[in-house]
Amino acid sequence: MTRITRRTKSPAKPESGHWLLQDAKARFSELVRKVRSEGPQHVTVHGRDEVVVIAAEDFRRLKGDKTGQDLIRALQSSPRREVDLAPARSALPVRGVAV
Repeated sequence: MTRITRRTKSPAKPESGHWLLQDAKARFSELVRKVRSEGPQHVTVHGRDEVVVIAAEDFRRLKGDKTGQDLIRALQSSPRREVDLAPARSALPVRGVAV
């Protein structure tokens, strides 16, 4: 009797710092540890990067403060500071109200 076995290619091993979605889900604790020790980790779906997992402090640094101070500094350092940025207001029509 002859036995026929099917040989299938094993999936290519993702490069360091890249995780298949199913591996990231199954080994989430390891993924988090790698983010802390090695930096951002990419999670791929169907061979494409979908998300990058980063440490919370990196996220806060990249997100920045929402105080508007950067915008104020940029406007103050502009060579065109004399430009009036006040929006033009137009009177809206008022309709009568029956009492």
